Amino acid sequence: MTQKALFKFRLYVAGDALNSVQARTNLSALCLIYLADCHEIEIVDVFQEPKRALSDGIFMTPTLVRLAPIPVRSIVGNLSQTQPLLQALGLEVPAP
Repeated sequence: MTQKALFKFRLYVAGDALNSVQARTNLSALCLIYLADCHEIEIVDVFQEPKRALSDGIFMTPTLVRLAPIPVRSIVGNLSQTQPLLQALGLEVPAP
């Protein structure tokens, strides 16, 4: 039996700002469709943890960091463009 890789994400957001809400929604939808039962999402609100965001090198929100599988990848934006997002995350896109 082949086990799917576990995808670990950290999403840096700025409270309830529109782009941050959209990024949370879009990431959740993507994970539900493409990564069901093989993902973890950590949300970091830079308003609540500004020092952590700075120490992690986050200067814009929303920023998505794929922590696993390696290599680590970062994507800035509201994650609304599914195909480029899947490609950036290294996810195989099923042929239509």
